[in-house]
Amino acid sequence: MLLNKSFLLAAALSAGLGLASADVIELKDKAVISGKILAEKRDAVIVDVGYTALVIPRSAVTKISPGDPAVTPKSAAKETQPDLSIKNLPPDPGPGAATNTGLYHASTKAGPERSVRDLVNQLGEAVVQVRTPGGLGSGFFINNEGFLMTNFHVIEGETQISIEVYHQQNGQLERKTYKQVRIVAMNKFADLALLKIEDKDAPKFKYIQVGSADALAVGERVFAIGSPLGLERTVTEGILSTKTRQMGGDLYLQTTAQINPGNSGGPLFNLNGEVVGVTNMKITFGEGLGFAIPSESVKYFLDHRDAYAYANDNPSNPFRYLEPPGHMKQKVASE
Repeated sequence: MLLNKSFLLAAALSAGLGLASADVIELKDKAVISGKILAEKRDAVIVDVGYTALVIPRSAVTKISPGDPAVTPKSAAKETQPDLSIKNLPPDPGPGAATNTGLYHASTKAGPERSVRDLVNQLGEAVVQVRTPGGLGSGFFINNEGFLMTNFHVIEGETQISIEVYHQQNGQLERKTYKQVRIVAMNKFADLALLKIEDKDAPKFKYIQVGSADALAVGERVFAIGSPLGLERTVTEGILSTKTRQMGGDLYLQTTAQINPGNSGGPLFNLNGEVVGVTNMKITFGEGLGFAIPSESVKYFLDHRDAYAYANDNPSNPFRYLEPPGHMKQKVASE
């Protein structure tokens, strides 16, 4: 949606009069809009300016400055929002330098390349098996508090989810099943789901850094760990065939690493030990035609997880509906 320049300026002036602590959006034509940001999408920013909501193209935005967090409208009060944040996570010496986003660790500097054998020994404990009454898939921890990623289709329509983890103790692997698993957020269209283990006796878990699929080059070696056909802790290796395979309107990583039913939701690694994709499908009538969701899509899902928060008190509804903007509430009240 394109916005008329004069309309943007008028909206900026009117919004600036009554929203002194609002978010500030600076545009390329030096116009400024003040208002409450309702949502940030890949291609647009949606802003409540008091009397209407503006859809501003990302291409027109140069800078976004958040308002004073101490002044929060009642419609966005904390009691209406799920607490999805993780605090005070201890640092983890992963393969490369990483930044802690509060929920997951994103690599900022790639570590040295290592052999698949060494990386499997280091990272294998962070890859899990996701079981439901209807089937099974794979997943991986993104922090030590028990938050893990998998595919939406692995847990679609299920309420009984268990996670099988292989803990390393005294050089041996010990299988343990955790049955108190909560669905935190999920996006059917991106085929991603965020889960959390909430068993009382759950320890601190090994986790994996999220890398950048954009930094990959076609032909680079990658490998996957998962549970194809229920064969847990299976490792397959291959190369990145392409980074831009379009299927169903989305772009996927294509790899020659063997992907089979049961691999869904598992990690695709580069040789730096970073997750660069989430494996989710294959072409069944061919060989070496596996696909993974790029890590950039995974990070976008995690960064905007509030928008995909699961309503735990209503299992039949996979979406959580937020309260309307302030001006809509006033209109309803007046009627």
